[in-house]
Amino acid sequence: MPLPTKILVANRGEIAIRVMRTCRELGIATVAVYSDLDRDAAHTRYADEAYALGGQTAAESYLNTARILEVIAQSGAEAVHPGYGFFAENADFARACTEAGAIWIGPPPEAIEVMGDKISSRKAAAASGVASVPGTLEPIVSVDEIVAFGEEFGWPVAIKAAYGGGGKGLKVVRGPDEVEAGFESATREAAAYFGRSEAYLERYLTRPRHIEIQVFADAHGNAVWLGERDCSTQRRHQKLIEESPAIGLSDEIRRAMGEAAVQVAQGCGYTNAGTVEMLYQDGEFWFLEMNTRLQVEHCVTEMVTQRDLVAEQIRVAAGEPLSFGQDDIVRTGHAIECRINAEDATRGFLPSPGRITRLRAPGGPGVRWDGGYESGDEISQYYDNLVGKLIVWAPDRRQAVRRAVRALDELQVEGIHTTIPAHLALLGHPDFGAGTHSTKWVEEDLDLTALIAAGSGGGAQAPVDDTPDAPDAPDALVERTVPVEVNGKRFSVRMWLPDAPVAPAAGPARARPRPSASSGSGGAGDGTVTAPMQGTIVKVLVAPGDAVEVGQAVLVLEAMKMENHINAETAGTVAEIRVAAGDTVGPGDVLAVIE
Repeated sequence: MPLPTKILVANRGEIAIRVMRTCRELGIATVAVYSDLDRDAAHTRYADEAYALGGQTAAESYLNTARILEVIAQSGAEAVHPGYGFFAENADFARACTEAGAIWIGPPPEAIEVMGDKISSRKAAAASGVASVPGTLEPIVSVDEIVAFGEEFGWPVAIKAAYGGGGKGLKVVRGPDEVEAGFESATREAAAYFGRSEAYLERYLTRPRHIEIQVFADAHGNAVWLGERDCSTQRRHQKLIEESPAIGLSDEIRRAMGEAAVQVAQGCGYTNAGTVEMLYQDGEFWFLEMNTRLQVEHCVTEMVTQRDLVAEQIRVAAGEPLSFGQDDIVRTGHAIECRINAEDATRGFLPSPGRITRLRAPGGPGVRWDGGYESGDEISQYYDNLVGKLIVWAPDRRQAVRRAVRALDELQVEGIHTTIPAHLALLGHPDFGAGTHSTKWVEEDLDLTALIAAGSGGGAQAPVDDTPDAPDAPDALVERTVPVEVNGKRFSVRMWLPDAPVAPAAGPARARPRPSASSGSGGAGDGTVTAPMQGTIVKVLVAPGDAVEVGQAVLVLEAMKMENHINAETAGTVAEIRVAAGDTVGPGDVLAVIE
C-alpha cells in the first residue's frame, strides 16, 4: 500500500517533533494532540494541525483513548505513531487505532502483548533459546512472595512493573524490611504511568552493564539487528548517557547478542522497530526485556548507521519490505547521546519543573539536538522531564567524548536546573573513559556533588527570577502569534497586541497549600519540611505525635512521574501535617512541622 498522507502523533515533547520531522521530509502531513497545559507547546507549533485532548495529567489527556480516536476521525489521519511512553506499548490502543481504520506504526498488538508484558516476554525469550536473568514468571500478589524470592536467590531484589519500562515502576529492595514499601511504591507508580499495576521479581545483578540491541523486522519474514547501545550510565534506573558501539565487547559477543535479539523478535512474530535489552556481566549476557517501540536513544544507532529509523517504521507499517538486509548494515564511528533532563544532580537528581527562560542549542560538525522545548516553554510536573537529547558523532570514541563536552559547553538552558553539569562530570571521569562503569556506577561509586563543585564545567544552572517588571502603560502595538482553539482544533492567529509581557498559558488552577511565613530555608534544620519542587503528595508516612530522626522519610511526593521521598532534616516530634494524599504543592510549600 502507499505511504499514509497524514499521520497523527499520539505523544508530546521531543519524540513528537522527531517523528514529525521525518514526516515532513517524506511529504506527510502531521497531526498533534495536546493537553490543556500543552496548548502552545513546541510539538503543537511544529505540527500541521493540532487538536485538544483536554485535561492536565497523562490519564486525563495523552491516555484518553476515546478522545484520540475522535481526533483520528476529525482530522482524517490515516496512521498513528505512538512515539515512546504513553500508549506506545499498549495493545488495546493499537487495536483501537486499527479498528478505527488507521495504520498502526508499530508492532502488531499480539507482539506487544507478548513482549510488552515483561513476564510473558521472559517466557517467549526462553522459548526462543535465550536465557533471562532469574526471576518470576507470574505477577506477584503478596509481600511474602517477595521475601521468599529474596531468601532463595539473595538480596537485593528488583520489583518491576510488568507493563513498564524506562525505570518507571521499578523498586530495588535490599532486605525483608524494605519489601512492603517497595511493593506498594512500584505498583502505585506503574499504575500511574502505564495504567497497569502488575509487577514481577528479578534477581538484581551487582555490577552489570546495560546493553541493548536495535532490531527491525517486516511482514515479509525479514529481520535484522542494527548494532548495540551501551546504556549503563544511569540514575534511578533511568539512562543519562547512551553510546554506540559498546566499549570493550568482542565481535563474537556482539554478534551473539545481535543474533539472540533477532531470535527473540522472530519468536513472537515481531514487525517494525524494537529493542531487546540485555544485562552483560563477566563475559555473559542475559535477556532482560524487549521494548516494543522506538527507544529514546534510537538516535545513536541512526548516527552510526546513517539510517532514518522513523522513515523505516513508516514504510514497514505501510507494508513495504525492509529497505536493507543484514549485510547492508555498516556501522562507522562512535555516537554518544546525553539526555538533558530538568533535574538537579546536586540534590539527588530532584526534578526541576518550571519555565525555560532561555535555550540555545549547540551546533557544529557531528552535533544533533533533538529538543522538545524552546525558550519560554514550560516544563510541567505532570509529564516526563526530558528537555531534549544531545547526540554527537565522531570517527572514534575519544573524539566523540571531546565533541560531546564541547557541545555541552555550548548548550545553554536557563530558568531550570538541568543535568548538563552532571553529564560534563561523567564524561570527564576516568571510569567512563576506560569503560569500566556499570549500571550502579553513578549512584554507588560517585559523589556528583563533589565532582560538579570541583569544576567539571557548565556549573549548576539555578532557576532565575524571570518575573518581568511591571510595564509602564504601553501604547505601542506589536504583532504576535497566539494560539486559539475552535471546536477542539488549534489555530495560530497573528494579532496586533500591546507591547507587554505575555503570561504563559496555564490550565485550570488546583487547590494547594500555600507557604507560610515559617517556611524558612526549606527545612534545613529549622523544623519545617518543605516541598523542594512542584508535585503531588501521594502518601503521608508519619502522623502528629510521631518521633522522627534526621533523614527519615516523612512524605512521598510525585513529580514528573517519579516518586521522591521527602525527608526530615531535624530530629524531633511531628507537630503538624499540613497536606494530604492528592494535594498539589509547589516549591517552598510547608508540608509538615517538626518540634
